[in-house]
Amino acid sequence: MSQALKRYIIVCGITVAVFLILAALLASAMGDGEDSAGIEGVQVSSDASAVLSEGTDYGFDSFARANRGTAKLYSGDYYGYRYPLVSRDAVSVVVTDTTAIVFIPESVSSALGIDIQDKAFQSAFEEMLVAIDSASANGGQALKKVEPAYLFTGESEVTLDGFTFRYGQEVEESVYYTTVFNEGLSVPTKSDPGDDAAAAKKAALYAESFKLLPADQVNITGKAVGLDALAHFFSTLDWRPLWVSIKATAIAMIFIFILGLLAAWATIRMSNRWKGIVDTILTIPMVLPPTVCGFLLMLLFGPSTGFGRWLIAHGVDLVFTFPAVVISCFVVAFPLMYRTARGAFESIDTNMLDAARTLGWKESRIFRTLMMPLTWPSIAAGTVLAFARSMGEFGATLFFAGNYAGVTQTIPIAIYFDWMAGDKDAAIFWVGVVILISFLVILFVNTYSARTQKWKKPAAGPAGRADKSYGSESR
Repeated sequence: MSQALKRYIIVCGITVAVFLILAALLASAMGDGEDSAGIEGVQVSSDASAVLSEGTDYGFDSFARANRGTAKLYSGDYYGYRYPLVSRDAVSVVVTDTTAIVFIPESVSSALGIDIQDKAFQSAFEEMLVAIDSASANGGQALKKVEPAYLFTGESEVTLDGFTFRYGQEVEESVYYTTVFNEGLSVPTKSDPGDDAAAAKKAALYAESFKLLPADQVNITGKAVGLDALAHFFSTLDWRPLWVSIKATAIAMIFIFILGLLAAWATIRMSNRWKGIVDTILTIPMVLPPTVCGFLLMLLFGPSTGFGRWLIAHGVDLVFTFPAVVISCFVVAFPLMYRTARGAFESIDTNMLDAARTLGWKESRIFRTLMMPLTWPSIAAGTVLAFARSMGEFGATLFFAGNYAGVTQTIPIAIYFDWMAGDKDAAIFWVGVVILISFLVILFVNTYSARTQKWKKPAAGPAGRADKSYGSESR
């Protein structure tokens, strides 16, 4: 191993370590100060599971938000569109377009000695609810943006805007729900919910559930700082997108490298009649939007076409699987390898190749012995660029492979869904990782190209300058 290569590896290692630490610290710092929604005197737990407010003797604990409910049948029966409760005596908040229905069981309000219709109680309660709702929204709709009217109730059944909301409904053993039906509809036992499930699903934007406890029973965990924040961030980070990206890209690059070289070699040997058509077909994924590539792959390998149905019938179902990630990476990155290799092959002096043929060399030997060594710098650059393009693929992968953590979720997909889910720390970190990878790729290409192209520089003369008489006729 050359000294230059050793230095490059050491520099890359140090750069990776420093960059990851800085990215994690930046991601952790970006999340500071946002967990109380800017409400003075309100403290929200770092995991958005609890909240307390100065001047109140109660707080929220075990807070959970459900952006979606379920209308799934249980034991063959329909029990309404349901949002889970954290316990039987939990507070339930169902948020509609206009109203936040707050259900506080009478047993809870009596135990705490509070009057849920008291304006002072409602004001303090709403402040805490807005704060913890903002901290747990994860990119979804938040109370401070919806700005609903609040309806406080201790009744186990409420009718509003044509729908009936029932609280503390035990559907499964020791599992309780808030259920939603069309107004006046009793709990049916039919196996087909029909239009009721579809209508009830649209009755609310989301629902929340938590325990209302005395303040001394609510534990507020603070946000870690400094090295503790760094350790916590790395210990809770889901590393699977990195491994999925590396594994998929590595497998795809094997096929990209081999098939890209062979396709470039075969194309330059074609007659002009076919060369343009084949070249267009092999290059077009480079100019198509990635989502179009993903859509075409979905059509080709999915049940929409005869070929896709034939594959599925023979046990080859590629849609939303890890092989679909590999195929997506291959399709979008292959043109970079192919075009780079073809350009390099076409730059070779054809007289040299003809001379080799007159010596009886076979085409395979010419390719292996002449073409590859002469064009290796360009091929290496094309390989690295194809690797970077494959690693950064998003649109085709999401369309064709979907978003399944640990299976098809790559780094670009993780960035998008982490950001949409409100996990800015992880999204910022993965952005830093992508920037780092891109930086190292460009650095490698530039370093390698500079070393391999030294022979092209003119020789220096006695005075340290280029010899201007090089190639001139002697007098």
